[in-house]
Amino acid sequence: MILINLLPHREATRKKQKEQFFSQLAMSALLGGIICGAVYTWYQGRIAEQQERNAFLQKEAARLDAEIKDIASLQAQIASLRARQTAVENLQADRNMPVHLLEEIVSELPDGIYLQSMKQENQSVLLTGVAQSQERVSDLLRSLSTKTTWLVRPELVEIVAANASVSSREQRRVSNFTIRANLNRPNSGGVPNPAVPASSAPAVPAAPGKV
Repeated sequence: MILINLLPHREATRKKQKEQFFSQLAMSALLGGIICGAVYTWYQGRIAEQQERNAFLQKEAARLDAEIKDIASLQAQIASLRARQTAVENLQADRNMPVHLLEEIVSELPDGIYLQSMKQENQSVLLTGVAQSQERVSDLLRSLSTKTTWLVRPELVEIVAANASVSSREQRRVSNFTIRANLNRPNSGGVPNPAVPASSAPAVPAAPGKV
């Protein structure tokens, strides 16, 4: 006996497939929403964590900037105090320098030379005077180069021939000279630094053209 199904099985199959499709689609959308929500929540957490780190770094940077300003102010104060200390030490060290300098120049001044003035310009001393001859000036330069401890590196600035009146009827040929030498500042013990050795003393410069 042959059985024939007259029910609309194709429509039922299609309806069942549609229902399965929509249910799968809904589950996929739900699963996608859950995944998207989880990812969004994770990223939001990371963003919030990074923002907290940024806020902490900004706070620490502001604190460090304030400390740097304080350190810069302290360094300026320290530099000012050191400058004052150096000035006081220099004043104390230079207190007896003129006495030693005059004593040394007088003891090393060759015969036939008369000093007219001695002037300090910063860290150098300018000597002007009259000599009987240019050889006397050379002797003075040599003496200042090798025998003095408070003056170093002397150099001849100018030497000019002139006439000096010995009496109302007699005049003598002399040389007016100008010499510059550097001061040898004393150390903390109040004594000058070691002088330049005689072997390394500067050569006596030749007289300029004004002779």
